[in-house]
Parts: sequence; C-alpha cells; structure tokens
Amino acid sequence: MDPRRITLRPFNLSDASDVLIWAGDDRVTRHGRWPTLKSLEEATTFIQQVCMPHPWRRSICVDGRSIGFVSVFPAEGDDRFKADMGYAIAFEYWGRGIATAAVKMAVKMVFEDFPAILRLQAMAGIENTASQRVLEKAGFTKEGLLRQFVCIKGKVLDVVIYSFLSTHRFG
Repeated sequence: MDPRRITLRPFNLSDASDVLIWAGDDRVTRHGRWPTLKSLEEATTFIQQVCMPHPWRRSICVDGRSIGFVSVFPAEGDDRFKADMGYAIAFEYWGRGIATAAVKMAVKMVFEDFPAILRLQAMAGIENTASQRVLEKAGFTKEGLLRQFVCIKGKVLDVVIYSFLSTHRFG
C-alpha cells in the first residue's frame, strides 16, 4: 500500500461506524484490554469516553477512514521519561505493512510531542508474533520475556517487551 494513504489523526465522532468495524471484531480485540464493541452506540461512547480524552491516541486512517488506533500512555512523576505504546488495526488490513507504517509515524510524533520522553516501550503477547514483527520492523529493540506479566480478558499472559529509545533518532 502507498504509505501516503496512511495518516494518524485524532478521533472524531463521525468515525463511529468505522471504529465499530475493527473494535467490534474479536480477532482484533482479543489482544487488547477493551471489550469487543457490539453497537454503533458503544462505538460512539468509546470514542467520546476513551479515545477523545486520552493523552495521546490517534486513529490510524487509510484514505481518511479509521481502520485502527495507536495510543501512547506517558508515565508520570519520576517515570515521566517513559511511555507505553499500544495499537491495533482492522483484520482486513493485517499483513499489509500499515501497522508498521503507523507505528513508525507515531514514534516520530510522540518524541516531538513529548520531548521529556526518552523511552517508548511496547509489549506483545508471546503468541502474537505478527505484533512482534511490527515492532521489530518499526525499529524497536526486543528486550526480553516478561512471564505472567499481564492479564487480558481474564488470562494471565507472558509478553515480550520492546523499546525504542529517543537516541535512536540521532544515530
């Protein structure tokens, strides 16, 4: 896919029908902490209550239509030098390089928007090899395995942790 067709932007209420397509798909939501959305009303509420007030959540768009998201959660206090990243895209766009392109765009934007952040980190479930490949292709460094580290949908899972340090930008 032509990377010029891929953009990141804040969510709008008008994205609700597009959000329902990907956030209403169990194949997409199984790796995330949010429940699978079931209706246009739930998608609208999700945008209003989760996406819009978030400190840094962008809609991944192809030709202006929302096909997923990338979020960054900046830490606070003594940990304000780091942030966690998460992302997901619609099933029909898997394997096309879109998530990798979006993560690369997000990394650049986050380091510009939050100059105090030195470390951007992301985790992928041990079985989510596609997400691990996205992070590696986007320039993240695999740091290791965190055993029984996260609970998703009632299951305690092992995850692989990756980092992207601000110094990567300069050499």
